[in-house]
Amino acid sequence: MRLSLGPLLYYWPRHHVYDFYARMAETQVATVYLGEVVCSRRRELKLEDWIAIGQRLQEAGKEVVLSTQALIESPADMRALTRLCEQNEWPIEANDMGAVSARQGRRFVAGPHLNTYNARTLQWLAGLGATRWVVPVELASGTLVALRAEMPEGIETEVFAWGHLPLAFSARCFTARYHDLSKDRCEYRCIEDPQGRLMKTREGQPFLRINGIQTQSAQIYDLSAQIGTMKGCGVDVLRISPQAEGTEEVIDCFARALEGGEAAAADIDARLAALSFVLGPARCNGHWHGRAGMEFIHA
Repeated sequence: MRLSLGPLLYYWPRHHVYDFYARMAETQVATVYLGEVVCSRRRELKLEDWIAIGQRLQEAGKEVVLSTQALIESPADMRALTRLCEQNEWPIEANDMGAVSARQGRRFVAGPHLNTYNARTLQWLAGLGATRWVVPVELASGTLVALRAEMPEGIETEVFAWGHLPLAFSARCFTARYHDLSKDRCEYRCIEDPQGRLMKTREGQPFLRINGIQTQSAQIYDLSAQIGTMKGCGVDVLRISPQAEGTEEVIDCFARALEGGEAAAADIDARLAALSFVLGPARCNGHWHGRAGMEFIHA
């Protein structure tokens, strides 16, 4: 079992992105996903910039995967998607079926937004070139066990293990709406929210996090205590989602957890709990246990 760093889901200034990935090159993640998944209006980095970052990460010994946009809304989006899929230097993470088609049978990772919920879909994607699939974030461990029994040979399983869950996408930009702006004249306000914007219920309870056209969980999803179970489920890769603070510490905690040892477990849990309090404001893992997603089930 190894670690991956998922695509950056937030809109950060260009120099912040370059600095972030320079630090990630020194961490213990084996795979790094690069590219814009959420919104095509986020233009701080172009494809050439992502490729330049990828080349440096590859020199540092990382596997590089280019992630595609999850919601294709225009001919321009489709042209950008086609260009991304036509490069052959690295595999892509397909987050839209248009990317699967544009990849034309070459190897790719089936991203978490393809709605892969049964073995027949997984077998079909493998036949089209998928070498790894990322489990949809709401899938329970019991369902994953059932799917593993019918999975095609040679395909890896990756699970979202830490970060704000990417729940849904919409044609409407929630951040623009929050600022009383239209989507086409959003003023790129999401760059002001390096980790999205927390939304609360009328009762003041954390509910969701808005991130442009994406909604995320308010809490940090944390499966660090379920690593042993995930090994038993045949999980190959654990995904950590980039955060505005503490990503290196999260990676270190997960790397130590993979090494095992009960003595370190309590310390790792305490460190991650403290981080999630700052980022979260709490942790959740209900989906993995077949419960309401915002619940947190202690190991």
